[in-house]
Amino acid sequence: MEKVKIVVDSTGDMPFEWIELLDVETIPLHILWGGAKTEKDIRDENEITDFWARIKRTEKLPTTSQPTPEEFSVLYNRIFEKGYDAIFVITISSKLSGTYNSARVAAKKHDKPIEIWDSRMASSPLALAAFRAKELADAGKNIREIKEVLEKERNEKQFLAFIYVNDFLRKGGRVSRFQNFVGTILKLRVAVYVDVNGELLPFGKASGSSRAQRMICRKLSKFIPKGSSVKLAMIHADNLKECRKIEEILNEHYNVLDRVYTPMGKVLTSHLGPLSAGFGVYWVK
Repeated sequence: MEKVKIVVDSTGDMPFEWIELLDVETIPLHILWGGAKTEKDIRDENEITDFWARIKRTEKLPTTSQPTPEEFSVLYNRIFEKGYDAIFVITISSKLSGTYNSARVAAKKHDKPIEIWDSRMASSPLALAAFRAKELADAGKNIREIKEVLEKERNEKQFLAFIYVNDFLRKGGRVSRFQNFVGTILKLRVAVYVDVNGELLPFGKASGSSRAQRMICRKLSKFIPKGSSVKLAMIHADNLKECRKIEEILNEHYNVLDRVYTPMGKVLTSHLGPLSAGFGVYWVK
């Protein structure tokens, strides 16, 4: 059986405890503050908490960029040097980042098995997909077979995520894409998800957190019937309290087999903002 290493980019918001449990490697995207000031989107609790505080105070939001092909190549070399036979890479949607392309360019320089999967998703569904990939690898699937299963399950909408964003979209020009949708209401929660084409889209708005929580849970029921068995990866940016409220609602309507809470990393927080809250879900058919 192949010894497979799973790689997930940092936008997958991998739960800290899963990194060791699943034998997962994360590769960070980059935060660009202007000039020469940059930092990596690493999965470190203290760094993420500090970033949440800083981004609340800043007047000018940072931009973000993908890992370079060279960074992926260095990671691939290190993994193979440790004795792994194959690498399975899960990336954020190629419609949202150039990460997939960097991973693919680097893979072409290697003659060992590397499979790159454009998840066409973002945030915690990537972590849930990594969990599923580990299950498949442990069951003896090779990396090509793992990709085929994940493609099928994603296309059947077994992996989904719904997040609501607070007023942060108005700051620093981020609002441009959502301006017509948002309008002029202050303190608005805007609900977003990644559609089947891998694009981030708004789908609802609410004037308070409680309404927003119900809104994103109702949206889930349009894809996954109530009463279904699901695994949850709850996601938040310094908003654990509201995230727990969302889980309570989901528990009322679904058979929740497992759940984990995970903080939103620097890259997604810089786009969606602090106090965002939501969830990723895997539908266990």
